[in-house]
Amino acid sequence: MQLTFASYNIHKAVGNDGKRDPDRILAVLRELDADVIALQECDRRFGARESVIDRAALEETAWQALPVARRPHSLGWHGNALLVRKHFEALEAHAVELPRLEPRGAVRGDFLANGVRLRAVGVHLDLSGLRRRDQVRAIIKHVEACEHGCPTVLMGDFNQWGAGTGAMRELASGWHSLTPGRSFPANNPVAQLDRVVACHRWKVVAQGVHHSALAAQASDHLPVWARLELPAE
Repeated sequence: MQLTFASYNIHKAVGNDGKRDPDRILAVLRELDADVIALQECDRRFGARESVIDRAALEETAWQALPVARRPHSLGWHGNALLVRKHFEALEAHAVELPRLEPRGAVRGDFLANGVRLRAVGVHLDLSGLRRRDQVRAIIKHVEACEHGCPTVLMGDFNQWGAGTGAMRELASGWHSLTPGRSFPANNPVAQLDRVVACHRWKVVAQGVHHSALAAQASDHLPVWARLELPAE
């Protein structure tokens, strides 16, 4: 089984032209056409934390949002959301508390794809390097404590510049830590902040940055993706 996993910091749907355009974000997601997508900054930061993507508009796409939100008008938790194909069966969805200086969190969702239980974790880590290490440790601890062990993929804006330095060293054992390419800022990318990290049960087939004309305008980050294969057992 091969699936495409993607991560996209949508910057609350505000593009490089300063305009908030959720439909433009959805158009980029359609270009990506990934099976599992982690979104960051998908909710407003203050007040009721409403989703910047209208749920009715999302229902017209190929994806469903896993129920990770703790507020009725939010799509995610601290702006982190998980989208999976509508024909995948949602099993569990949880907000994951992280040690933080900034308003940060992670989300975890389990689902069935072709009869196989899979796990996705969406993250947006702190700007502080020391805090990022603590957050990665907390995520690994959460995954290891899950009742059901299954193939797992972590995705998100790690806010880490070095490919294998800092917090990424916490994932050196037991994980494929992928750096698909430069994704920030979208109009002239120089930093590899957005990552996909897969447990060793997955085989990496391909990876990259989605750099279309639309994606270069829709957010301050470009989406990243990885095509992963789960060998038959």
